[in-house]
Amino acid sequence: MEKTCLSLPRKPFRTRGGAHISHNKNTRDSRSVVMPCPKTVILPMSQHIGTPCTPVVKPGMHVCVGDVIGKCESMISAPIHASVSGRVQSIRKIQLPNGHMNDAVVIESDGEMKLSENIKPPVISTPQDLFNAVHASGLVGLGGAGFPTHVKINVPEGKHADTLIINCAECEPYITADHREAVENTENVISGIVLMLRILKLDRAVVGIEDNKPDAVKALKKAISECTDAEAKKIGVLTLKARYPQGAEKVMIKAVTNRVVPMGMLPVDAGCIVMNITSVAFVSSYIKTGIPLVSKRITVDGSAVTEPKNVIVPIGTHIKDIIDFCGGYKDNCRKLILGGPMMGIALETDDFPILKQSNAVLAFNKKDAVLSTPTACIRCGRCVKNCPFSLMPAAIETAVKLHDKDKLKKLGVADCMECGTCAYNCPAHRPLVQIIRQGKMIAANKAKKQGV
Repeated sequence: MEKTCLSLPRKPFRTRGGAHISHNKNTRDSRSVVMPCPKTVILPMSQHIGTPCTPVVKPGMHVCVGDVIGKCESMISAPIHASVSGRVQSIRKIQLPNGHMNDAVVIESDGEMKLSENIKPPVISTPQDLFNAVHASGLVGLGGAGFPTHVKINVPEGKHADTLIINCAECEPYITADHREAVENTENVISGIVLMLRILKLDRAVVGIEDNKPDAVKALKKAISECTDAEAKKIGVLTLKARYPQGAEKVMIKAVTNRVVPMGMLPVDAGCIVMNITSVAFVSSYIKTGIPLVSKRITVDGSAVTEPKNVIVPIGTHIKDIIDFCGGYKDNCRKLILGGPMMGIALETDDFPILKQSNAVLAFNKKDAVLSTPTACIRCGRCVKNCPFSLMPAAIETAVKLHDKDKLKKLGVADCMECGTCAYNCPAHRPLVQIIRQGKMIAANKAKKQGV
């Protein structure tokens, strides 16, 4: 039977819920600048979803850029590499933003940024070669999730993927790191997509990008039209409405393919592989140079930042050093967020390092940091109406108050991606995301007791 070729979508399919938010893309025209080498970097051994790495270096050892300093034998993990050359100062415990304690390797830079002698471009000809190379590179989802990429591209036996979706929605306010990747590194974006199509034998690739990035759309389409590889004919650019959370994986899949990923299932169950645009560009760069994931583009913005800009920094750079590079605080910083304002994590201090999955540092003054006072729920239903997954946040809140574990499971609390759309649309300013997180912990504790 002859295989049916999938066509490229001409317009996005309809998705459910979401929110119209102020995007505040202040740095969209700010070309990335490379920050000078910091004096020290801190590299936590957990910079991905999955099992943390174990340090393979000791204090006093000299390392070069790209040397492996953390390994793990678990499938769902990714090695950690030195992002600067210099001396391992110490290995100590640090508290991550999620509250967990984790080993971290502190490297004192020698300022030379000397590359490791072990660096060499990999040879890719089979899916297994690609899997091994991506794993060795230390790549994780650079859009913020941090899921090890080698796992994502390893289609399990019995399953079939036909569509590669490149996520360039970047729907969070303020963040423009992926936007700049699309404009500044277009060649690697397209060559990375071509490589994925060729090696994984996929039918098509679609770049999903919001319509508030017209220059990026133009650059991508131009690069595709000029690409001489046969796979370029399988690549399309789909302009999406600028609506949060358009960049959520399952929402993106629905918009691009009209397929629905069942709750509790993965994109491959809908025949899709979803990669962040910076991730796919990095794969191309790694194949050419062999340099693993050691640096990251960060959007620095917010009302308390003197000079908002996009900065390329070594992974492990202190946030304080980055803020200083951007002119320091122009106002008293009352809230510091790692990531975007919708799904980012508020930090207690700027003495924290940039991680692989970090894509923004936002600093806000007192006026912009004030939270609204919650009032009683008025049962308006806006949280339900606007939830991308048709969950019932108000009902989940009631179940949390009652510690009703069975009800929480029935309401699908574990399926919430914590996008914050419910809280954003709530006229009573209920802290629904925090409440749902409590519900997940309650449900998880029951599962542990039952040995699930």
